[in-house]
Amino acid sequence: MIPVQGVAGARVAVLGLGRSGLAAARALAEGGAEPLLWDDSAEARGRAEEAGYALRDLSRADGFNGVDLLVVSPGIPHLYPAPNPVIAAAWDADVPVDNDVGLFFRSLAGPAWDRFDSPPRVIAITGSNGKSTTAALTHHCLREAGRESQLAGNIGRGVLDIDPPGDGDLVVLELSSYQTELARALTPDVAVFTNLTPDHLDRHGGMGGYFAAKRRLFAEGGPDRAVIGVDEIEGRFLANQLSGGPGDMAVIEVSVTRKLGGPGWSVFARKGFLAEWRKGRQVGSIDLREITGLPGRHNHQNACAAYGALRAVGLAPREIAAGFESFEGLPHRSQIVAVRGGVTFVNDSKATNTDSAAQALQAFPNIRWIAGGLGKEGGIDALGPHLDAVRKAYLIGHSAREFALQLGGIELEICETMARAVEQAAAEAEAGDTVLLAPAAASFDQYPNFEKRGEAFIAAVAALPDR
Repeated sequence: MIPVQGVAGARVAVLGLGRSGLAAARALAEGGAEPLLWDDSAEARGRAEEAGYALRDLSRADGFNGVDLLVVSPGIPHLYPAPNPVIAAAWDADVPVDNDVGLFFRSLAGPAWDRFDSPPRVIAITGSNGKSTTAALTHHCLREAGRESQLAGNIGRGVLDIDPPGDGDLVVLELSSYQTELARALTPDVAVFTNLTPDHLDRHGGMGGYFAAKRRLFAEGGPDRAVIGVDEIEGRFLANQLSGGPGDMAVIEVSVTRKLGGPGWSVFARKGFLAEWRKGRQVGSIDLREITGLPGRHNHQNACAAYGALRAVGLAPREIAAGFESFEGLPHRSQIVAVRGGVTFVNDSKATNTDSAAQALQAFPNIRWIAGGLGKEGGIDALGPHLDAVRKAYLIGHSAREFALQLGGIELEICETMARAVEQAAAEAEAGDTVLLAPAAASFDQYPNFEKRGEAFIAAVAALPDR
């Protein structure tokens, strides 16, 4: 646990009692604060009381009497589409508002750091797509190279739940826009921006607000090194803002759409080969084509971003290549779950929108595509240009018929359930085909989350008769 610094004797309200809220309460108490907890859910409040915490109804008119700080869980909106009433009440009471990420960055360094030969460093990763894989891959490569690393944030443990890092240790954080938009301290040593595509726009008041939330990771603390995906205009803008000019080694540019060059530092992937260039010459390369844990261009982008972060903290190209080779990928993200009779079964249940589904559809050949669920605004019209490899679609869930109307021109079948879709796709598949779950929809019509949907796919594959 990271005890929160600067709060001894303070009364700190905590709003939202999920994983991050309860971890923040523990870390605040460890730092000498008096946590006062609240959640709209009676069940969550009951768990907090059972754990010995005091409750404070922050929705009451006197809810902020005597409160010095409000710590908010990331899922609670503070600005758009409208401020949560409790957060608005904190503003009216002149109570500062922060989140667990802000507390983490202001509290990470401890007295023991004065005795360290090498202070611990933080690699923080944000972006729209691929940040979980990039964070997990970075952490994996560090551990494989013999470096002490902890993985936290939006993946792994809560940021305040980790152990205090030791001499030369590393902390790898995956940070969402919900986490970066409110944190009052953001001071990573290495910051990574993978890419930007439209998401959470209601929460951020549009694309500009969404980018602004991501940009705070780079603007607030000024990382020593920034690894920036430059395949979108926002990334190019950000890289330019952070660069001191031609040849500045503080920015590592990343691309999977074009070769990068010039006098600076860049990492790019083309036709399955990753290349690192510095000062106009190539200094490292990795063949990504046969690395099974990183299939497709989107994973090659993740590999480039992780490579840049790892080089920024001193790993050699051969160490990174070894880590890539042993990386098995994350569950539910282009996860190869079986190969049966020459047919590959891939679970990409995390592909809950058209952008992520498009990446999966471009990563594999001869696809028998399982899609559907609770469709999002616009349906799947945007996937039209990405269906060349699809041999047939097998549609499930609430939006199956809506999706069928939008998929004119390809063979399809409405299967309703996951078990039926997997059974039918497997029966029709031939050697060399890929049965791909890439739903392009939320899971909530049939499953509580995308993880359970992915588990249902895996179970259905395991239940298939031997071929």
